[in-house]
Amino acid sequence: MNNLFKAMFVSPALFVASALSAQATPIELDTTNSINISSDVDRFLSVEALDAPASLDQVTSVSQLSDVQPTDWAFQALQSLVERYGCIAGYPDGTFRGNQALTRYEFAAGLNACLDQILAQVGGDGLDPGDLDTINRLQDDFAAQLASLRGRVDSLESRIDTVEAQQFSTTTKLAGEVAFTIADSWSDNDETQTVFHDKIRLQLVSSFNGRDKLFTRLTAGNLGDSFAGELGTNEGRFAFDGADDNNVTIDRLHYQFPVGDDLQVTLMASLGGHHFYADTFNPGLEAGGGANGALSRFGERNPIFRHNLGGQGVGLRYSATDWLELSAGYLARGGFDSSPGAGLFNGNNSYLGQAVISPSDRFKFGLTYIHNHDVESGSRRFNFGGTGTGLANLSPTALTGAGFSAAAANGEVISDSFGLQFLWSASSRFRLAGWAGYTQADLNDDEVDADILNYALTLSFPDLFAPGNMGALIVGAAPYLIDADVNSGASNPNFDEDVPLHVEALYKLKLSDGITITPGVIWLVNPNQSESTDDIIIGTIRTTFTF
Repeated sequence: MNNLFKAMFVSPALFVASALSAQATPIELDTTNSINISSDVDRFLSVEALDAPASLDQVTSVSQLSDVQPTDWAFQALQSLVERYGCIAGYPDGTFRGNQALTRYEFAAGLNACLDQILAQVGGDGLDPGDLDTINRLQDDFAAQLASLRGRVDSLESRIDTVEAQQFSTTTKLAGEVAFTIADSWSDNDETQTVFHDKIRLQLVSSFNGRDKLFTRLTAGNLGDSFAGELGTNEGRFAFDGADDNNVTIDRLHYQFPVGDDLQVTLMASLGGHHFYADTFNPGLEAGGGANGALSRFGERNPIFRHNLGGQGVGLRYSATDWLELSAGYLARGGFDSSPGAGLFNGNNSYLGQAVISPSDRFKFGLTYIHNHDVESGSRRFNFGGTGTGLANLSPTALTGAGFSAAAANGEVISDSFGLQFLWSASSRFRLAGWAGYTQADLNDDEVDADILNYALTLSFPDLFAPGNMGALIVGAAPYLIDADVNSGASNPNFDEDVPLHVEALYKLKLSDGITITPGVIWLVNPNQSESTDDIIIGTIRTTFTF
């Protein structure tokens, strides 16, 4: 008996043994009986290989198999195979595991082993003549069924050939996401209207060697900047906004590939972002701008990861040890532009370094550093990617409105950002995550030194009330300017430093494998870091279709 397969065999050998143990009683095919020819054949025709099993040991009595009981439908067949023909093996722990699936190879090997035993007895005149008659009758009785099985196999092979010939690609998979959003906002001076928005993503993921991935994504939508234009602040912008007028664009074009077993490289030709390769510590809420995570951009991740979002570059992620992961990357927003003061190295750019430390399977934290260089380019320069107050984004309009000089407000910005993130997966139903980010920025050749702060805690509850659902609460402060020193001799302008509190609650309800509905609310306290500004409430019901 070959010891490399699981339980010698299931249906074919048991079927033969059942017939033999019947002692020449008439054989009739009963599809309602315990042996289900159709289901067994479906299982035998499986093209998925099983893991290599443990070694098996020959048994001499069916009582040695602890999980075989006299009440089992195949008990007599097993007893016959063990005690009359000696062609059944058990696992080292004394089990037979009769309900466990087997591969076609195991099926063939088991049948062959049993037939070897029968033929050996035939050669030694040890086979009962009645048993031999039964075997001959089995061949005659089931000739039609065997022919039918051959026909099914031929049909299956033909269908496989058709699928392979007509499939879209042997290397590419399509992943789609469509979001319908009904939303409105309220404040004492708010005049926004209830809106119905859409967002579509079609992403092609190609692999050429099984380990690499080429991401090509088509995006369209009509969310624009959410309610930012009407509310006068980027705080509370939806995570999945940005596209406008339902114009289709190729926004993401990335190629990921491994180097060895521990290093992953990400090349970003379009829509580069540090979050595409570095850990952001916010599972379930980080959706990369998709419509299946947090409602807001701020709720997805530490906003410092959004510096120079949308450029070209490269990211590296290296597993140094079981407890230490290192990431590094470079982005150039406008890296495709060959004009003077632009390109990969002379325009807006940033680089990241991050260390992730995992003391246990349930807890990890990370230290992040990002250096950012934004050249003078009108209103398009330093920003937190659609989050935070106008002053935190060093908006020329906000700065001059607060009393900063036009020269400082419109000059280049060189900044250094430091982030601390953590994730505690307390259980399968509760996660606590959070971050703090501090940015020190120099405006217009050190004319102004600015300090910017943001922080948050996120609580998520997977499978809340039902499997596949999720509840979440996000509380924190979006980026806001906490200090600014003018070095030109002019007095420091006065500006509001009130904490712009962000409170976000959502519940993701899974209707099916491809449809979720997410009602939620965002409450902004002290918008634009001013307590004199009315609080803003943003409410939404988001329906997301994935396929």
